[in-house]
Amino acid sequence: MVLISLYFLQPILTFWGLTKTPIDFNLATAPLIYFAIVTVVLVILIFLANNLFIEQKDKSVFIAASLIGNTGNLGIPLGIALFGEQSVAYTSIINIANIFFIYTVGIFFFAKEHFHLKESLAQMFKIPILWFAVLALIVNYMEVPLGKDMQRFLQMGAYATIVIQLMIFGIYLSEVKLKTINFNLSVKVAVAKHIILPGVGLGILLMLGTDPFIAGILFMQLMVPLAVNNVNIAALYNCKPNETTEAVLVTSVLFVGLLYFYIKIIGYFF
Repeated sequence: MVLISLYFLQPILTFWGLTKTPIDFNLATAPLIYFAIVTVVLVILIFLANNLFIEQKDKSVFIAASLIGNTGNLGIPLGIALFGEQSVAYTSIINIANIFFIYTVGIFFFAKEHFHLKESLAQMFKIPILWFAVLALIVNYMEVPLGKDMQRFLQMGAYATIVIQLMIFGIYLSEVKLKTINFNLSVKVAVAKHIILPGVGLGILLMLGTDPFIAGILFMQLMVPLAVNNVNIAALYNCKPNETTEAVLVTSVLFVGLLYFYIKIIGYFF
């Protein structure tokens, strides 16, 4: 199911999402700032991982999963709820940035245990999602028309992808038992995702003097819990998929409790 999702269905979902609505490339400031924040935190987490963990797989999950949030399925509708429909353009293009991060840096760290540096880098380019994302951006930019039949095909594939992703997550979630949860890893991932990442992001956004509306959206996309895609990639490279599922669950539960305070922070600073 993971192979079907990553190599067949998710490329369809990515292509459909990136061609569904025109992208205003004048909005490029938002993903650039997003990348800058995530890169700064990436350096911090690499340093922390070397001091917090001994096992390489724990380090990989901590570094990669902590930075891969649910900016699409959760971030886009949450943006509409908090900022209105005018936020969709920004949340969508930030989600594009997150997609590229997932299938470049994310793949590198999850595959790191099984491959040397050169091989890990090569793995990033073997995932078809990255190439379909590039193709979709070209099609969108060139305004290539897609017929109704093609749009229906892409939509069916996209919806099937979401179902398969949730089924994969549910399968691994069924193996999670409270007595055996690796709280050491899950709690540290949660601290990185819900405190370090939004904390550093808030500081950078205030330092840059980013437009309050854009800054609020960026902060919101930084605060969302882990993406289910973490489980897919962890399973593909056998990099502790069960523990990754536990981290997704823990960060999602904590997000519900922290959402009120996140909204207060957005209201106060932006």
